[in-house]
Amino acid sequence: MIVVNLLKAGAQNLLNDIQGYFEDSAVVEIFSVQDNFQPSFLQETDMAITIGGDGTLLYCARILAGEDIPILAVNLGDFGFITEISAGEWQEALEKYQAGLLGISKRILFEAHIERQGREIACFNGLNDAVIRAAGVSKIIRLQLFLSKTYLGRYRADGVILATPTGSTAYSMSAGGPILHPEMEAFIVNPICPFTLSNRPIVVPGGEKIEILVEEDQRTGIMLVIDGQDAFQLLPKDRLHFRKASKYSLIVLSDRRNFYEVLRSKLNWAGEPNA
Repeated sequence: MIVVNLLKAGAQNLLNDIQGYFEDSAVVEIFSVQDNFQPSFLQETDMAITIGGDGTLLYCARILAGEDIPILAVNLGDFGFITEISAGEWQEALEKYQAGLLGISKRILFEAHIERQGREIACFNGLNDAVIRAAGVSKIIRLQLFLSKTYLGRYRADGVILATPTGSTAYSMSAGGPILHPEMEAFIVNPICPFTLSNRPIVVPGGEKIEILVEEDQRTGIMLVIDGQDAFQLLPKDRLHFRKASKYSLIVLSDRRNFYEVLRSKLNWAGEPNA
């Protein structure tokens, strides 16, 4: 299957090239992220190719959650934090993977379960992060954090980010969180602009059960946003339960660059003049 963001410049041309490559050798189904698709034949899918950027990969990863289907992620720019393969490298990367010359990066996914009045009302999967924040004009919200049922503290903040290692280079990093190697099994709990400056990001093991309670006293509506793409309205007294999913997202690795090289390039490290 091919998942494409047709709003990206060059997406249609690259899609045509990939379709032409597979024309005589395989049956390929094509889905646009703009169609909000839900494929029903995943049992017959042995690989997914995404065309776009990191957001396209995140969308595809949630669709494939738990299916053990590898994703070859092609970035239409140069390369992204997750999408390490550039548009000019897709055929070489595909053929190397088919020949067994490229590895797979196993990334943890999280499950988010929303409990309201004692019953579960919604469940989401995510690869990057879950953000609890004000639904409208930015105002301080009030949340309580529990780790393995132990009360850790109360947040008065613009919100809270729960990030995976894959998501550590996204919103969480912008909010002052640490960078984790993407194949680690851990979570970051990162308050956004906390009113109490002693509230700091914390890294917890991947097997930790994380619970967040939405307090009753709120001055604004509150949203849960998954991977920056799926949103769900929360109410006071809702409880959110986060845990590591039982299966992984499988991403084909590039042999042109590794995670540390991507970091150095994207963040202009190593004392370069434009750092």
